[in-house]
Amino acid sequence: MRTIGLLLSTLMLACVTAALAAESGSHNRYKWKDAQGNLHYDDALPTEALQFGYDEVNSQGLVVKHVDRTKTAEETKADEEAAARQAAQKHTTEEQAAHDQQMLAAYPDERELIGAQQAQMDVLEQNIRTTQISLDSQEKSLTEMLSHAADMERNGKPVPASQQKQIDVLRGNVEKQKAYIARKQQEKPGLTQKFADELAHYRELRAKSQQH
Repeated sequence: MRTIGLLLSTLMLACVTAALAAESGSHNRYKWKDAQGNLHYDDALPTEALQFGYDEVNSQGLVVKHVDRTKTAEETKADEEAAARQAAQKHTTEEQAAHDQQMLAAYPDERELIGAQQAQMDVLEQNIRTTQISLDSQEKSLTEMLSHAADMERNGKPVPASQQKQIDVLRGNVEKQKAYIARKQQEKPGLTQKFADELAHYRELRAKSQQH
């Protein structure tokens, strides 16, 4: 009996030892390279490895996990800015896609788009004509008032303050309307080009939609 008990104790000890050996052999290690490119293996993760990045390897030397190095504040900021640019680009792309769908829905035929564009140009031309008519009228009134004021001055009479105020108001209106007309005239070539680009884009969208 004593011999059997001793044998059992020996077997149990062997099993425990084998288990501990297996557990020790299965413990993952850390592999990393320093600034000089030297390869290191450690049982515990050293602080220096975080600076360069590391691999966690198993008992067979196979990488089971990779961790990149800790990024600097500048690198983190650059990543955030890049992510923001990508998000903005995605938003712009989505907005353009939505606009394209709306345009196709609003103008089933390109003649309708051309008609809508012409209507916008007609409004612009009408605004210019209306402003020009008003400008002509106010320039005529200003000329008459200036002539009357000049006659008064030649006769040694002062120009009344109320009349001078009217002259100043007319001058201001004339300058504003001239500037408005000039600005609208300058808009016409850009608007024409915009319409041409819009029509070309519309035709591309229609062609793509007809392919599906």
